[in-house]
Amino acid sequence: MKPRISMITLGVSDLESSIKFYQEGLGFPRKESPPEVAFFTLDGCWLGLYSRKSLAEDATVSPEGSGFAGFTLSHNVESEAEVNQTIEQAVSAGATLVKPPQKVFWGGYSGYFKDPDGYLWEVAYNPHFWVGPGDKIA
Repeated sequence: MKPRISMITLGVSDLESSIKFYQEGLGFPRKESPPEVAFFTLDGCWLGLYSRKSLAEDATVSPEGSGFAGFTLSHNVESEAEVNQTIEQAVSAGATLVKPPQKVFWGGYSGYFKDPDGYLWEVAYNPHFWVGPGDKIA
């Protein structure tokens, strides 16, 4: 297996409101998609939105579940100010603030929000090295 993630698909409860959150609220560029799914191009992979029930059926698992899913989605940026701005943008778009941006134990700066379906997003600035596509140095 090659070391990459091509797509992250989130099972959502209300496809239209999730599309609005990601497309209008966060400004993610949407690709042309069939009506039952939405695809967004990110820098290095795609984000897919699909009915939680349908996604669970496709994977042959139960759609029930709540609480911490055991993972977070991370968005790394170039400064503490950009962490603050990105968290503010997400909250203005309908996200729930989970952890306000702050200095963290590993020497960086980050905060967390939940999207409308409760998926945790970390927005982080890492002053030690760049985490993301390309050879950019933070």
